[in-house]
Amino acid sequence: MKDYFILMADIVDSRRSDQNKLMSNFKKVISETNHENEKLMLSPLTITLGDEFQGIVNNAKAAVKLMFFIEEKIIRLNAGFKLRFVLVEGVIDTPINKKIAYEMLGDGLTQAREALTTHKNSNVRYCFNLKNEPKSEALVNSMFLYQSIVDDWKVSKDYDLITKFIKLRDYKLVAEELGKTRSQIWKREKSLKIEEYFSIKSVINYISELP
Repeated sequence: MKDYFILMADIVDSRRSDQNKLMSNFKKVISETNHENEKLMLSPLTITLGDEFQGIVNNAKAAVKLMFFIEEKIIRLNAGFKLRFVLVEGVIDTPINKKIAYEMLGDGLTQAREALTTHKNSNVRYCFNLKNEPKSEALVNSMFLYQSIVDDWKVSKDYDLITKFIKLRDYKLVAEELGKTRSQIWKREKSLKIEEYFSIKSVINYISELP
């Protein structure tokens, strides 16, 4: 038996949304994530219960990269939902299905499912259960800071601007592309905490690479 890194997620408050639009956007996000990040996964992200997905990823570093990719894809597409993530390092008894994350059994999968269920009533959107407990705790704490920034981006009209910042990084380039003054975009960079966003991402990526 071998330990694997199991990534699961579900949509927060999915019942409150337009179901047809929600599922269409959810499928698009997961499909594009799989297509653009194939090398990070042993078994692709697979939608299981309508508003949930699961997959087997290479390691904690890969899981964090996927979380960031998905979060930024949701913003880029203005997909209109947020996800609650769980990463569990645990045993899978059956062979890994490399084509679709179905027909696999093991304590790790059970633990991930239980953790996802437990966190449905929590405001925390990122849960880590790794063999290295201090690393898990550091990831939870740093992702909480990341969440505090991302969840403040409540107005979807800001998503186009945020996408430009993520792509170009430099507020001067963003101002030039949008035809705005540098002063206008600099103020928006500060109010949206773009520098803080990139800083905490860097910290989280560093923690995810620790043994």
